[in-house]
Amino acid sequence: MIIEQTIDKLYSMKLFGMAESVKSRISRSDHSDLSVSDILGLVVDDEEIYRDNKRRTLRESGAKFKDKQATMESLEYHERRGFSKAQFLELAQLHWVKKHQNLAFTGKTGTGKSWLAQALGHQACKGGLRVLFARQPKLIHAILHAKATGGFQAFLKRLAKINILIIDDLGVSLITEEVRRDLLEVIEDRFGIGSTIITSQLPVAEWHEYFAGGRIADALCDRLTRNAHRMEILGPSKRPIIDSKVPESLD
Repeated sequence: MIIEQTIDKLYSMKLFGMAESVKSRISRSDHSDLSVSDILGLVVDDEEIYRDNKRRTLRESGAKFKDKQATMESLEYHERRGFSKAQFLELAQLHWVKKHQNLAFTGKTGTGKSWLAQALGHQACKGGLRVLFARQPKLIHAILHAKATGGFQAFLKRLAKINILIIDDLGVSLITEEVRRDLLEVIEDRFGIGSTIITSQLPVAEWHEYFAGGRIADALCDRLTRNAHRMEILGPSKRPIIDSKVPESLD
């Protein structure tokens, strides 16, 4: 049949969305009174949706989120957490990303800082933006590996292309002066062209001390906090207690 040949050709041309659309729509009784141009328009729309969804899936995979279920729809809003629904929905509009501003979520372990950051990350992926999620120790490891293999400059260029870099658990481990300098290069290269989300158990006021003071700490704190939106997340830990302990690495 001609229609089967057409579908085969669509698959061979990698027009998978259109092929599936033709197969499903050609036999629908509610489409019987539609014109050829109407059907064609719907099929083209389906191909566009298919491609958009595929690109979004690739962006979400590349973001390396820890919690796949951390989405805007999953969030709980109440004033006791330190922010309102209106405040967070405003952040979800991503105007701050267009302005290359940063976010800082601080608070005790288990209060949902990482979840909030990833929810915004997922929202950004939906909007066509590139996101990367990395816990601080993993980011430091990647930096040191890039330097050891001679690929640090290429690594910096890749990070500079990321619209939102999420650094999770800032302050969870001690860092050397060399790492502080390298981290400054990462932040400096992205300053003014990308946005960074920081989650940390440390209040912003303690970041300078964590970075060991001095000029490097001055520069890091300036780049991370200038024009940054800050939220202290309140409330008890939302994690289940296992053996009466909450591992320090969890946040």
